Amino acid sequence: MQANSTYQQIRQQLDGGKITCAEVVSHYLTNIREKDTELNAFLSVYDKESIQRAKEVDDRLSRGKAGKLAGLVVGIKDVLCYADHPLQCGSKILDGFNSQFNATVVQRLLDEDAIIIGRNNCDEFAMGSSCENSAFGPVKNADNTNRVPGGSSGGCAVAVQADMCTVSLGTDTGGSVRQPASFCGTVGLKPTYSRISRHGLAAYASTFDVIGIFSNDIRDAALVLEVIAGDDEIDSTVSKKPVSKYSDELDFDKKVKIGYFKEIVESEAINEEVRDVFLEKVEQLKAEGHKVEEISFPLMKYALPTYYILTTAEASSNLSRYDGVKYGYRIENPKNLESMLKMTRSTGFGHEVFRRIMLGTFVLSASYHDAYYLKAQKVRRKIKNELEELLLDYDFIVLPTAPSTAFELGSKTEDPMEMYLADLFTVQASVAGIPAISVPVARDKDGMSIGLQIMNKHFEESSLLAFGDYVMSSIAK
Repeated sequence: MQANSTYQQIRQQLDGGKITCAEVVSHYLTNIREKDTELNAFLSVYDKESIQRAKEVDDRLSRGKAGKLAGLVVGIKDVLCYADHPLQCGSKILDGFNSQFNATVVQRLLDEDAIIIGRNNCDEFAMGSSCENSAFGPVKNADNTNRVPGGSSGGCAVAVQADMCTVSLGTDTGGSVRQPASFCGTVGLKPTYSRISRHGLAAYASTFDVIGIFSNDIRDAALVLEVIAGDDEIDSTVSKKPVSKYSDELDFDKKVKIGYFKEIVESEAINEEVRDVFLEKVEQLKAEGHKVEEISFPLMKYALPTYYILTTAEASSNLSRYDGVKYGYRIENPKNLESMLKMTRSTGFGHEVFRRIMLGTFVLSASYHDAYYLKAQKVRRKIKNELEELLLDYDFIVLPTAPSTAFELGSKTEDPMEMYLADLFTVQASVAGIPAISVPVARDKDGMSIGLQIMNKHFEESSLLAFGDYVMSSIAK
């Protein structure tokens, strides 16, 4: 089996009898053993279980009864429930906790004979942009282990980047799939909010959280999306819109109208090399015959503060359930109930989670609720409306996925505001709930990946994936 094989390539070999699922899993397990001691992308590896499941899938393949994803080896972020397996959200507060059921996305993968190989490391409760906030140590970028992989789904990105699984499921609240994909040179898809059920996803910010997909190939992401998307009777927030056959709708042979924000090109936050690559890709799109125009989006400067006000407020509420009473970590020998609650939370949560809970509690407080939370909700609606209006005129909006390439470990941990700026170009899609994808298009002078982000209308994942595939094959040169 070749390194970084796509699922399409693997499935052809499986169907042709040239390789077995057991051999595919063994390939990935060998890579995990050889690489992950340094990279720290996996918190749990289900070696015996995945081999046994691979043998069962091989049997179904031999009888012609295998599912759509037979032989697809998947890593899952440590915020997704997998029955009878550990779930810790990268945190000490859930020490010893095992999931009691499967997340909807996990169950749908298993139903189609995918094989889950392990649990990926992440920033604690998905709060971070560098994957340095995990209670289990930072994840390292496989292209340069002195650099971060991005966050919060950094372990998922590195697992795909370093050929330790074919696909990984992460979560994207403000860019946590797209930004690591850009840093690690993979595809990172954030579907429309509500396209995928959140049942079995440990919540950070419930009106922002989206389960996303990492892969090396657009077709793999499209196939996984059509399996895991769609209505779910257990999740009242999921969309009932029909799910397209995304993997059959990737042909792209038309000229489109594309916009890009002048505020991004003029931003002081953007790395010069990233800006130059972005403008080069814009010129390539023009040369291909597409109509590409610079457009103004004045509300862009409000997207990041709006995002952090609202997500910290939601985190303050969602994380109140972790108190040491029912499950997970509890301080030893507390003096009384109040002491147990205070000490469990103050020692069980890491600094970044603690910071966001405090910020969220502040903006929800009686004195500041109207001044911050309600005002941010109004701004969110304006951003959503303006983006939707722009997308009536433009087929796609393109922008750099991140202001920089992967930065050095520890270089931004002392300045939370500087770290938050890593989400500067991804939060717009999150605030508006529209789909977005990051595709690798270039490398900087140090060999680190640069991603191009593409956004379009709600529930238009088919055209987004098709255009992303076209960009990877025609523009990413």
